[in-house]
Amino acid sequence: MSVASKEKVSMVSLGCPKNLIDAEVMLGCLNRENYEITTNEHEADIIVVNTCSFIKEAKQESIDTMLDLADRKHDENCKMLIVNGCLPQRYKEELAMELPEVDIFIGTGDYPRIAEIIAEKRGETEQLCYTGNPDALYEGELSRLQSSPYHTAYLKIAEGCSNCCSYCVIPSLRGSFRSRPMDRLMKEAKELISKGTREINIIAQDITGYGKDLAEGTNIETLIRRLAALEGLSWIRLLYAYPYNISDTIIKLIRDEDKVCKYLDIPLQHISDPILKKMNRRSSEAEIRELIAKLRKEIPGIALRTSFIVGFPGETDEDFRKLVRFIEEVRFDRVGVFCYSREEGTPAADMPEQVSERIKRERYKKLMRTQARVSFKQNRGLVNSEEMVIIEGYSEETDLLLKGRTSKQAPDIDGQVYITAGNAQVGDIVRLRITDSSDYDLIGEII
Repeated sequence: MSVASKEKVSMVSLGCPKNLIDAEVMLGCLNRENYEITTNEHEADIIVVNTCSFIKEAKQESIDTMLDLADRKHDENCKMLIVNGCLPQRYKEELAMELPEVDIFIGTGDYPRIAEIIAEKRGETEQLCYTGNPDALYEGELSRLQSSPYHTAYLKIAEGCSNCCSYCVIPSLRGSFRSRPMDRLMKEAKELISKGTREINIIAQDITGYGKDLAEGTNIETLIRRLAALEGLSWIRLLYAYPYNISDTIIKLIRDEDKVCKYLDIPLQHISDPILKKMNRRSSEAEIRELIAKLRKEIPGIALRTSFIVGFPGETDEDFRKLVRFIEEVRFDRVGVFCYSREEGTPAADMPEQVSERIKRERYKKLMRTQARVSFKQNRGLVNSEEMVIIEGYSEETDLLLKGRTSKQAPDIDGQVYITAGNAQVGDIVRLRITDSSDYDLIGEII
């Protein structure tokens, strides 16, 4: 049912790029139903908060945002406040009790029905809650209203996760791993390219698991090949590839397919075998080292990104020292570090030998300092080399400098390149000579 006179909807999306895609799907659904989308929350009739509750910090950010917007509802134009995503899926009873200002709670399986749910709320004074089966997979026509810059986009190829790491709440919030049909992914990719997208970042909780629940022969390798054949697409980036499923075929595709960025994000989480076992990870230190050696041998110059958790229950000083030495030895191009978050309902939450918050923070800072030194040396090694760079626009600090990213820098999470000479348009991919560097960023001139 279309809205007779356009109501304005504003979306606040928190968390990771996978969450952002859910927000874009909701915006697309509302746009088709004649709602007007605005980025100005102060003029919106309806505000939607798309929440994350993966770790403690994400939960706190979501709660703070909800409280701020609940206060605003009394003072401004907002007539309806909707809270969507992981937080209501996980804490629906508590949120309903603490936030009577919220009109509708929507979980992770019902968000594509947002327009229908808003219509059901009309004339209803009671707070509504839709937190059904998180294993639901959206089967409708997916027409996202893209909120990221048009030249780069994420393509979420699956929902949920079946890896069951002992610290993680994702399976309970998002359900088991479900691959999206390949024909729908191809249609979505073509639509993005038609709007100017030149870089597609493939994401899921574990992209290497794609297709194992679909018809025989459907896998991540086939999807990459089909995407690479699309005219107008320049870069394909692979994010979140679990180490134990990285096949020789995937490695050869990264090496041989020009459109696939020589970049791989491999979440490792630790290197100490006792901690990996407690985390319920399926790779050992020896297997991880063997994989990294193979990737660097087969794909010279590949950029490797990973993430680590410090302060996991039972992590000893020696476990942590081993992790520090590992980072110094392996010299990853990018590293994300997280303090272990004790999440109720996970096996790790009940483990003995919980590490204090003080020690977690100390280990976090030390690991980040270690990686900053590694990153600085890695970047210094790029000076005087040439890299292909996608132009993102002007620097936030001065409109005299263009900024961009190399094919070895993912959007949002990695550093940038600041361009001191040469002209180009947003979305152009140009050759750049690197002239200088810092811990995380590069400086260069267009050739």
